[in-house]
Amino acid sequence: PYGGGYGMVMMCQPAVDCIRAAKARCGGRVRTVYMSPQGALFDQAKARELLEYDSLILLCGHYEGVDERVMSLLDGEVSIGDFILTGGELPAMVLADCVARFVPGVLGSTESAGEESFSRGLLEYPQYTRPAVYEGMETPEVLLSGHAANIEKWRRRQALEKTRQNRPELLGTYGKYYENKGK
Repeated sequence: PYGGGYGMVMMCQPAVDCIRAAKARCGGRVRTVYMSPQGALFDQAKARELLEYDSLILLCGHYEGVDERVMSLLDGEVSIGDFILTGGELPAMVLADCVARFVPGVLGSTESAGEESFSRGLLEYPQYTRPAVYEGMETPEVLLSGHAANIEKWRRRQALEKTRQNRPELLGTYGKYYENKGK
């Protein structure tokens, strides 16, 4: 890098050529994103937003990143968390997988993505499967009852409790809504 320092920086020309070539191949609405720890934090809302584009171009920096002049060709930067990796390839895979889950036909059920953690502002409730008792650990009786309203109420309470325990910062507007609805 100019000015010295540690690490290596991706040069302008190869990155610019790559982005221009990729944009030329894309049709419709294109979003060009740089995977960077300095970007806006990626979340479910951002995934849904990116789904609105016909094409996504994900630029993955490596080591110290890319020449700052490349940024003029990009629509923004996205981070998957407050930590540093050697490159943007893994974050790009995370972003692609998360966005793909909202594409019709990717999941077995269109309702699946709406029931998961973060989709309604809370973590997801605990899940159970057969057998009803495993090594002395029992499935909650309400789940075996078949009573849909009681099951929904139990799930709402469990989601609130799990969110309180594991991610209390998520208990904003959605958490308060569900907390009141569950009483």
